[in-house]
Amino acid sequence: MHPLLEGMILGFTLAIMLGPAMFSLIQTSIHRGLYRGILLAGGIFLSDLALVVLCYLGAVQVIGNDRNYLMFGIIGGLVLVVFGVVTFLRKVQVTDDNNLINVKMPGPLTYIFKGFFLNFANPFVWIFWVSVMVTVSSSYSTDSWSIKTFFAGSLLTIFTTDILKVVIASKLKRYLKPRILIMINHAVGILLVLFGIYLVVRTFLNF
Repeated sequence: MHPLLEGMILGFTLAIMLGPAMFSLIQTSIHRGLYRGILLAGGIFLSDLALVVLCYLGAVQVIGNDRNYLMFGIIGGLVLVVFGVVTFLRKVQVTDDNNLINVKMPGPLTYIFKGFFLNFANPFVWIFWVSVMVTVSSSYSTDSWSIKTFFAGSLLTIFTTDILKVVIASKLKRYLKPRILIMINHAVGILLVLFGIYLVVRTFLNF
């Protein structure tokens, strides 16, 4: 099978997995609109790209150290908890037609950075890419072109499916009542907090 196709299959598999980045992506698309959802997806893509490059350059050795793994797991979990608390406490006021009331929209870079760090702070994403890099490198040996083609297929597939999620979520906005939109905001906040706590606990258990 061609490396590009193999990478696309992996990317699609990762794209349908539930995680904090996916919840935040859907929430942002519903509350902030299509454009800002795409910016968040762009930040997530840049984060995955950075992680793949770091793994390719040898970050496997860094993560493989027990002490570094413990520190990274705790910090990553706490970052997700903070994101969750801020999301839950943020007041969302909407009109009957689901438009935000007197809300100052952050600049484009805010959403890009949010997507980047939300994904980057998840140690499971690190472990996933490290594992894939080790496996793919072993499969293709010294064939760097095949390795790069594989990850190009993975990353582009993930980004494309994230954009699709943004488009679908933004279209669903018109069918959701204001109360439901506020509940979604709170639900995403709670999920992020729980996911962050889960990461910290699991890091300690695996240490």
